[in-house]
Amino acid sequence: MALTLDSIDLADNPDLAGEQMEWMDEWEWDPVEQVQDRSLTGAMIFQEGLKLYGRPITLSSNGGAWFTLAKVRELEAKAAIPAAVMLLTLPTGDQHYVTWNRAAGPAVQAQPLFREVAPAADWLHELTLRLITVAPPSAPPAP
Repeated sequence: MALTLDSIDLADNPDLAGEQMEWMDEWEWDPVEQVQDRSLTGAMIFQEGLKLYGRPITLSSNGGAWFTLAKVRELEAKAAIPAAVMLLTLPTGDQHYVTWNRAAGPAVQAQPLFREVAPAADWLHELTLRLITVAPPSAPPAP
């Protein structure tokens, strides 16, 4: 199964078969939020609740998968759309609605493998995408 962000294939380089982007913060998420406070008597008060959305998904090529400048530009164009809600499909088949996690850093961060004054469209880059889960878009009203 492919890794896609809406219609953008993030695993389409045939020269790098088997190389995938890595979900860097996959295991840093706790689905339960907890707040601790003390009462006036000194007793500890705990409040807990399930988080609905807001899970960070930072995808990084981490030196394994490389992306062309053309693919980087395609992702930059998508990142230029404010409040975009996109469907991320992971190689496992899991799907998440996401938007850009701009609070965590650049939404699309690319590092060229080699420096060039005027790189060609097929110039290769390492890539990091910062995303965060959001509620699915609401369905348009029926006519």
